Amino acid sequence: MSIEQIVDFATASSTPDHYRPAAEKVLKGDPAQSVRNHYASPCNQFNVGIWEGDIGQWTIHYTEHEYCEILHGVSVLRDQDGNAKTVRAGDRFVIPAGFTGTWEVLEPCRKVYVIFEQAAD
Repeated sequence: MSIEQIVDFATASSTPDHYRPAAEKVLKGDPAQSVRNHYASPCNQFNVGIWEGDIGQWTIHYTEHEYCEILHGVSVLRDQDGNAKTVRAGDRFVIPAGFTGTWEVLEPCRKVYVIFEQAAD
């Protein structure tokens, strides 16, 4: 393996994938989103990139483990019991697989994500 395989986010030319959560998951707003997946491991269980989301709120259920680093904007994560955590630029955190709740973007948000999804048995 050579130095050329190192993925530099500053020069990565990943094409953005634009999408919206499924209509039945949207609780408010029109949360258009995009993702630029800069790296996928050969087994496709490990992915790294940049996510961006517009103002809105939708339900989430994580089957993957995700490390997040908020680059700009403000979001609120809520669990099934309504407990809330506000995240903003500079915050770093992990959402474990199995987390269910909502994600609400209060100010357009951009984050680095690192995802690990365990293979099915």
